[in-house]
Amino acid sequence: MRRTYLAFLRGVSVNTFSKLGAAFATAAAITFLLFQALSLVGMLGNAYFGLVLYLGFPSLFILGLLLIPVGWWVEMKKTGQPLRTLLSKRFGDEDLEAKATGARLLRTVTLFTAINVLLLGAGTVRMLHFMDSAHFCGTACHSVMNPEWTTYQQSPHARVKCVECHVGEGVDALVKSKINGAWQMVSATFDLYERPIPTPVHQLRPARETCEKCHWPDKFSGNRIRSYVHYESDSTNTARYTTLMMKIGSGREGHATGSHWHVAEENEVRYASVEDEREQMLYVEALQPDGSWKRYTNKKLAWCGELEHEDLRTMDCVDCHNRATHIYEQPEDAVDERMRLGLIPETLPFIKKRALGALLNGYPDEAAAMKGIDAHIRNWYRREYPNRIAPMSKEIDRAVETVQAIWLRNIHPGMNIGWGAYPSHLGHQEGEGCFRCHTPDLVDDAGESIPMDCTLCHSILAEDAIDPMEYLVTEPDDTTANGMQAHYLSREFEQSFRD
Repeated sequence: MRRTYLAFLRGVSVNTFSKLGAAFATAAAITFLLFQALSLVGMLGNAYFGLVLYLGFPSLFILGLLLIPVGWWVEMKKTGQPLRTLLSKRFGDEDLEAKATGARLLRTVTLFTAINVLLLGAGTVRMLHFMDSAHFCGTACHSVMNPEWTTYQQSPHARVKCVECHVGEGVDALVKSKINGAWQMVSATFDLYERPIPTPVHQLRPARETCEKCHWPDKFSGNRIRSYVHYESDSTNTARYTTLMMKIGSGREGHATGSHWHVAEENEVRYASVEDEREQMLYVEALQPDGSWKRYTNKKLAWCGELEHEDLRTMDCVDCHNRATHIYEQPEDAVDERMRLGLIPETLPFIKKRALGALLNGYPDEAAAMKGIDAHIRNWYRREYPNRIAPMSKEIDRAVETVQAIWLRNIHPGMNIGWGAYPSHLGHQEGEGCFRCHTPDLVDDAGESIPMDCTLCHSILAEDAIDPMEYLVTEPDDTTANGMQAHYLSREFEQSFRD
């Protein structure tokens, strides 16, 4: 086999082009098989190595195969001789003559063609498998995708592959994703991408093909209690507790009505937005029981009526849960959450204020941020609490490390990502959120706007309470809009109420 292959290579190497082609194809095939073996046993796993192995070597292999016939074509043009004459000079008549078992050259070509097909097939399958991995998506273009990779690893969907949401099903979606990926590689190579990268709202698959594979809308049928803690910027970092009853029902028969009313099939909502950015609504339409559509038009945008139905988007999960995975925090929320978890010791005086101040200072790069955060917190305690700095040292260390980690997760100067670069539409804490549609500016033909009552989506059981056990309970009352009347209960009265 080895002798046959070497003889074949010498025969097809008619000039410089075909010699280079034979060298490229042989070297790429041997290197690919060797590195593939090392990869399978876990010795190589770097994303850049994967790019070379599954894109570089197969490309070099194909280039080599193409150069061989190019060399023969050049030789034919140069000598003016037909292909058979050139072949007989390189291989001999006995290799070309068809016999009962076929010409030896034909058999050799057929054999090596089959080997080439197997190599390319294996390389293609391994390449697609590798490029579908989250590790490849997040690390292959490190400088560009590092912000998304960082937030992805700390998200609720850290075990869900990127392609589950960003690539559709079927051959058509696969081809489109690879073409888009090729353009992304070109953009990264020649620095053609925007900073920060725009959210790809127009390229995401419909939520019914992604989110609803795990999250079943029919199960959103009740209410849930959510408690939030906020720390004051005083010396004791006073904790304030807010408790909400979140209404998440879909409003289907027998179910409570809540925020998931918007995604129930019988309550279809569609809208058009300025430049299709899904932020400033031109108009909103809601499906009525009789099958007609009720339109709410933005009275501040007189030209919105010019748009036709092809500009409409049907509302789904990601219209509100637009940061379900790549979640960028707000600085105060991030500090409150770490204090709640005990990562930032709330026993440190004024730590909420110190941590927030350290995060909001402008830093040009990561090194400056790490140094600046450390100095901002430590120097203040050295100056204000010189006699207590030693006993508090471990707590200060933990606070500094945690605040630095918050910055590293959310701020990426190289991509122009700062606080608020990617706001969440869930609720109304970071941007317009719910009020993109629930606004007095959107009115129907009778001048009525979409309801804005807070109790549509939640009831406030406690707000800025000092005691985490203090909350609101409700009793039926037909005089209120949602049939509930609120009463504050202290801890003592709560127990008597239960007794």
